[in-house]
Amino acid sequence: MGDNSSDLLLRSPIKMARRIVIKVGTSTITYETGRINYSNIDRLARAIADLMNSGKEVLLVTSGAIGVGVGCLNLPTRPREVREKQAVAAVGQCELMNAYMRSLSEYQYVCGQILLTKDDLIDKLTRSNITNTVEALLERHIVPVINENDSVSTTEIYHNGTFGDNDTLSANVACLINADLLVILSDIDGLYDSNPRENKDAKRIPYVASISDEMLEIAEGAGSKLGTGGMYTKITAMQTATSHGINGVIAEGSTPHILTEILAGEDIGTFFAAQ
Repeated sequence: MGDNSSDLLLRSPIKMARRIVIKVGTSTITYETGRINYSNIDRLARAIADLMNSGKEVLLVTSGAIGVGVGCLNLPTRPREVREKQAVAAVGQCELMNAYMRSLSEYQYVCGQILLTKDDLIDKLTRSNITNTVEALLERHIVPVINENDSVSTTEIYHNGTFGDNDTLSANVACLINADLLVILSDIDGLYDSNPRENKDAKRIPYVASISDEMLEIAEGAGSKLGTGGMYTKITAMQTATSHGINGVIAEGSTPHILTEILAGEDIGTFFAAQ
């Protein structure tokens, strides 16, 4: 950490980022009921459209299929059985893509869905096919919307085909397509020196040159009620991205238009420097 002016200077590579992966969590795009937060999705779509209008390439990694499915089917709670979660995810994914498609169309953009499992990125041929598909979408100014294929691969099935959370997925995607920047929009506005939910005096860390074991310890904890990832998975995702030469930012996602300010290099969230 340094003074504000030096931190802003260190963030300057953000302004030059051309290929950007944005990850949004369940808490950003849904209410606690599981119903879609259309206002947030519309603001997110507008921010993405603005970035693309300025010449950026944007990929969106989204959580929320199960959470949205819970709301869409009016379920009182998130199901516990794997087969029920998979069915709910199948419904929620359709609703989620409809919301993204409608909002992006308001700004003259379309999106394309890509559902992945971890096995897809391990297999050399499939990995190449994914890369080719993403490149073809970006060349046509189409927004790739990427999610884990929860209907066939869930965090409750412990095998190599599972990412376990979309923070990890977003980092893997950023590495796969040689992104310049990974932005993870969370329900907290960055990394703190202690748990801000337990310590009112906790201070946000604006700049991280390298991720330490102490930071990982601070970040341990549960995610939101409808999501799967916590701050720990976000920090490990940043570890993956920065080790591949990709800068990263974790910021609060309830106002997705904050992306414009992040890309302007303003002191928002926590910036993780590429190694």
